[in-house]
Amino acid sequence: MRNQAEVCEVPDHGGSLARAEARFPQASRPWIDLSTGINPHAYPFSPLPATAFSRLPEPAETAELAKLAARTYGVADPACIACGPGTQILLPLVMRLVEPGRAAVLSPTYAEHARAAALVGHQVSETSAIDDLYDADLAVIVNPNNPTGRVVPRRQLLDLAKHLHAKGGLLVVDEAFMEVGPQDESVASDVGEGGLVVLRSFGKFFGLAGVRLGFVLVEKWRAEWLSAQLGPWAVSGPTLHVAKEALADEAWKEAMRPQLGEEAARLDGILSARGLEVVGGTSLFRYVRSPHAAALFQLLGEHGILVRPFRFADDVLRIGLPADDAALSRLDAALSAFRAAA
Repeated sequence: MRNQAEVCEVPDHGGSLARAEARFPQASRPWIDLSTGINPHAYPFSPLPATAFSRLPEPAETAELAKLAARTYGVADPACIACGPGTQILLPLVMRLVEPGRAAVLSPTYAEHARAAALVGHQVSETSAIDDLYDADLAVIVNPNNPTGRVVPRRQLLDLAKHLHAKGGLLVVDEAFMEVGPQDESVASDVGEGGLVVLRSFGKFFGLAGVRLGFVLVEKWRAEWLSAQLGPWAVSGPTLHVAKEALADEAWKEAMRPQLGEEAARLDGILSARGLEVVGGTSLFRYVRSPHAAALFQLLGEHGILVRPFRFADDVLRIGLPADDAALSRLDAALSAFRAAA
């Protein structure tokens, strides 16, 4: 079991330019942040009305948001959705949906799931074998996985959820990147069967991480409990305006998915040409392997390009999509310089 210091310590995540500035004070400017899996093409929402800031959100607005989320994610009953200010803040509440016991996280993956489970009293283990999850009271799988891009088949997830449900346990499936994943493998539409929680993140696919919005898809009574814990006005007025508009925009979503796929393929071509092995990822980020990953992270940082290293392995990096041709060209030039110096 983790000690209290480990539980309270927030792991390093991508996206901190302040940390990058401190580590690489002489780096080229402007920074190109490729350390996250956030869409570099943010949804172009309309101007916000003044009332989004000056008035408290009405319950009907949150109900409308839940209906749009249900339609987007394939959930039959909007009452099975709890809306909150980002998936991150929802994690400890989700981990409390079962009494403290044995929690198992399919790893390597996003570090906050294990930390949140430990915070509420679970004894947490991390494993690379899905079979190990069957002995847990609470199991967590990120699907598609961050950072590897691994996808666990839907049938396997439902079998595990059924097994855990039979003994009072729970399977949490984080589908933060499923908007750019294989839609047929989503278990969002199955949450009403019990034993299953699905997390969906708004900010990644829509490129609006700063609005802080996440959804918990779960049995109705558990969704009601979560909403009660969050209390009124859990989703801000500006976020409601932006999210309702974005979730309803089917044309934008349908156009964005193939665009991201094309840009990921283009990035793959550059990475491969510069000697990096692309071993996974999604169309929002690539997962690459190199025996020189640590040195490459350092050189890219000196060139003002921030990518994501990992503590669990020193030969891998996660590289997000560049926002435009200029950013892609800077990345290619830095990779070329690194290969020439190697």
